[in-house]
Amino acid sequence: MGKAKVKRASTSIDMTAMCDVSFLLLTFFVLTATARQPETLTVDTAPSYSQAKLPDGNLAIITVGDEGKVFFKMSDPNVRVETLQRMASKYGMEFSPEEYAKFKGLEDFGVSIKAMKTLLAANDSERTAEKQRGIPVDSTQNLTNELFSWVKEARVASANILRNKAMEDGKDPDDIELMTVAIKADADEKFPSLNLIIETLRNQKQNKFSFVTGLKAD
Repeated sequence: MGKAKVKRASTSIDMTAMCDVSFLLLTFFVLTATARQPETLTVDTAPSYSQAKLPDGNLAIITVGDEGKVFFKMSDPNVRVETLQRMASKYGMEFSPEEYAKFKGLEDFGVSIKAMKTLLAANDSERTAEKQRGIPVDSTQNLTNELFSWVKEARVASANILRNKAMEDGKDPDDIELMTVAIKADADEKFPSLNLIIETLRNQKQNKFSFVTGLKAD
């Protein structure tokens, strides 16, 4: 007796629900995404073959360009606030809650601590690299070397925040990773300017740091 053939019915999938979910997710990501702010001082970095990447968080970048002008950037907004608080105490200055809120959203800066209030009072279009004279830096550990103070206080602030978070999560606070410091310099920058930055880091026993470079083509 022959085997009866089963009639195959055509299958169809309703994609309406999946399209709705996709558009909802796309809308969520667009509304919650944070636009990356452009750097105030742009530099043409030296090329290299290294493909090592910097960490996304817990990072400080020292940008050197425009004939030795120095800018400083901290990736964590909470570290920025605590660092400014420590700098204000160190240099005998006071900042309002509104100024701390503005500094929290400031990607990078290149002014002395005395000119910080003027920078925070300016709007975004006025915070150009041309109007910022750079952070004072020299070969000493005195208050005149403000870059030394910024890096030191940023490292302390980062360590304090990470230790508190580790304790809240029930982890060992001694296992935290210290802040990564990187130097981003223009390829045509003279060595004396870079040497001041390196000496500033070495004077606070920051002997391990990174250089930001561009990827050289094969």
